[in-house]
Amino acid sequence: MDEKNIFNIDMGEFQPPKIPARTIVTAVAALFVVILLFSSFYQVELEQVGVVLRFGKYVRQTEPGLHLKLPFIEEVLKVPVQRQLKQEFGFRTAEAGIRTRYAESRFIEESLMLTGDLNVAVVEWIVQYRVTDPEKYLFKVRNVTETFRNMNEAIMRQVIGDRTVTEVLTVGRQEIESDVQVSLQELCDQYETGIKIDQVVLQDVNPPDPVKPSWDEVNQAQQQRDRLINEARAEYNEVIPRARGEAEQAVLQAEGYAVDRTNRAEGEASRFKALYAEYRRAPEVTRKRLYLETMQRVLPRVGGKLFLDDSADGVVPIVPVETLKKLLDSTARGEVN
Repeated sequence: MDEKNIFNIDMGEFQPPKIPARTIVTAVAALFVVILLFSSFYQVELEQVGVVLRFGKYVRQTEPGLHLKLPFIEEVLKVPVQRQLKQEFGFRTAEAGIRTRYAESRFIEESLMLTGDLNVAVVEWIVQYRVTDPEKYLFKVRNVTETFRNMNEAIMRQVIGDRTVTEVLTVGRQEIESDVQVSLQELCDQYETGIKIDQVVLQDVNPPDPVKPSWDEVNQAQQQRDRLINEARAEYNEVIPRARGEAEQAVLQAEGYAVDRTNRAEGEASRFKALYAEYRRAPEVTRKRLYLETMQRVLPRVGGKLFLDDSADGVVPIVPVETLKKLLDSTARGEVN
């Protein structure tokens, strides 16, 4: 058959196969049953609860597991109630992991805030929360995610506006986190959002980029000032207590010396009175005893001693034993002629 005859074939000679009507009805019924079965069962994961709606109206909640619902009439919304959710402000996480990668674009409209002393700070923070009431979360507030973000910005700007820029950038961060968490939870309860705030974390707080170098210089100067103050206090704490201790020691030594001198004087006076009383009773005996006691104290301090008898006619030279010994030793060595 040539190419011209191919296009000249009479299509009336070809007839499609005939399918019985019962087969078509059976196939449609089977398809309907399959769709009915698939739309009647639903699975709720472990961290979720299922919120069942019937014609758009809340009916019930279902726990994790396999459940049955009315097909084409009831609808199921799954809400994660066991998972901790997170909202980021002033930045976005592009990829989480061991080394988290953040989005390069800046969300300065969220993070730029005015402090109480009319300065500007760039505040980035994270809010971690959970859904505790799925019914309120889904139906009490329209567009709950956007509303929740607006509430976060409003509370954070209010708290930042009550503090100075120094408090915001340095010592007041923990107090700011606590105040924002409390105020945000009160506002969520007031709006009946069904949300519980777990934690508010200030991710990063910095001055704006144009003034950041000046701020760093001021911060370094303040740190140097604090360091010098701490060094001066340390030296003060080292020197002053030692001086006070030495002063107290000198005072105590003087007091002890005064008590000692007073006691000695009183003792000497008592001793003198006792001697005088003895002297009045026996003057000669007392005089001799005082003389002997005085000699006993004085004579040991005298180097050479010479005792003479009253009846002696001449004086015999007395050579000290040490001198005589040295003289004898020198003679034995032949040093003396």
